[in-house]
Amino acid sequence: MKDKKFNLIQITPEIFEIPKTDMMRVKARIYGTTQIIDQIDNNCFQQVINVAHLPGIVKYSLAMPDIHLGYGFTIGGVAATDYNNGVISPGGVGYDINCGVRLIATNLFYQDIKSKIKGITSSVFNNVPAGIGSHSGIRKLSKKELRRVIVKGAKWAIENNFGTSEQLEMIEENGCFDNADPTAISEYAYQRGLDQVGTLGSGNHFIEMAKVDKIFDKITANKFNLTKNQIVILLHTGSRGFGYQVCDDYIRESKKSVIKYGINLPDKQLACAPLSSPEGQRYLHAMSCAANYAFANRQVIYSLIEYSIMHYLNISPATLGFRLIYDISHNIAKIEDHFIDGKQQKLCVHRKGATRAFGPGNDEVPEQYRKTGQPVLIPGDFGTGSYLCVGTQKAMDETFGSSCHGAGRLLSRKQALKKEKTLDLNQEIANTGVFVLSARKKTIAEEMPYAYKNVDNVVNTMHNSGILKKVLKSSPLSVIKG
Repeated sequence: MKDKKFNLIQITPEIFEIPKTDMMRVKARIYGTTQIIDQIDNNCFQQVINVAHLPGIVKYSLAMPDIHLGYGFTIGGVAATDYNNGVISPGGVGYDINCGVRLIATNLFYQDIKSKIKGITSSVFNNVPAGIGSHSGIRKLSKKELRRVIVKGAKWAIENNFGTSEQLEMIEENGCFDNADPTAISEYAYQRGLDQVGTLGSGNHFIEMAKVDKIFDKITANKFNLTKNQIVILLHTGSRGFGYQVCDDYIRESKKSVIKYGINLPDKQLACAPLSSPEGQRYLHAMSCAANYAFANRQVIYSLIEYSIMHYLNISPATLGFRLIYDISHNIAKIEDHFIDGKQQKLCVHRKGATRAFGPGNDEVPEQYRKTGQPVLIPGDFGTGSYLCVGTQKAMDETFGSSCHGAGRLLSRKQALKKEKTLDLNQEIANTGVFVLSARKKTIAEEMPYAYKNVDNVVNTMHNSGILKKVLKSSPLSVIKG
């Protein structure tokens, strides 16, 4: 195995640790097989070590098998800090605050619509603005209206006839962080957010039409009312330019806080503030505003997709049966209670490119899923498929109820573009068998399957380690990229 300089110790077939040294406050723990570990860039190991220096961090600095290089924290990183004596770090949340995934079920089956996939996808593409700088699919908001968006989240969308109130229970936090404070938002962030509600964005964001392909746990799949060859939709997007600006604003503020509070860090990208400080609380309020923006954005797009499919197929809502399975957050810091060494402790759990995976019986999980555990949605690249899993008690015990959030990049965007120059991109897309629409050819080149780890290996790591239980896998039929 490579990277011996990091003193990696294999604990189990799926867990590797880096011992606590120097100023590290906790050990570093990475979930992955030997194959996955060998794929990880050395800089990622260093970032996981660096996070272990954060004041108030407890238990471990964690990385999931979808780990790749990020700002300060790896993407796929999880770190929990003590609520009273720890810090909060904007880099531990990321620029796309509350980037997240929705899984949507329909009453449609593959055999009924296979000849209409291109038409349905084109209809959605025409109704959901996508790509860098895309403008709202509904209208440009006033600042007063945007303030309501960032306070109410998905509730704002529903009040404006984008969906129904029953859907709120199927959204993490019921679609709204209640500690959002609009006064914590800069004027520039407001300006960037006025006309991007209802837009997909670019990069790894997507709308995917898929069919349920493999069922691993029939009993749990039945509880989700999902069966083989059923058509499902995955939606992946976040807080757009609004969330990016919030992060950018508070990284600058946190760099000042590090000096003010005398915090010693091995990397300035870990800039943070004591959670109990005015600066820490202000970021928490601003982050919640951006998270609510993302919830509203996904709720609006959900309704635009539903309308697009009904309009193209000329069917009723009852016939389509559009139904939200779950909406799950990535890139968030949440105040949660967890047991540390047998004692309940209030923590700030940073999940960056990681997702919540609460086990059975948790009150935070919708009542109808409380016996199964929280739905965990793990999209892969558009050539291989995506997973629906459920969280476990072991996740609560080992990872603060956290898991991976996707396949994870194998190549950077720059490396993917370089590789694309040696290939026939159109043929590569054709080889996937997936109908692809995108606002930019460059985005497709950056997001090709070869740029990502094998999602099966990533999910199997989490399943075999007991952090997740696989329920089913869907196979993509079409995808829309920004």
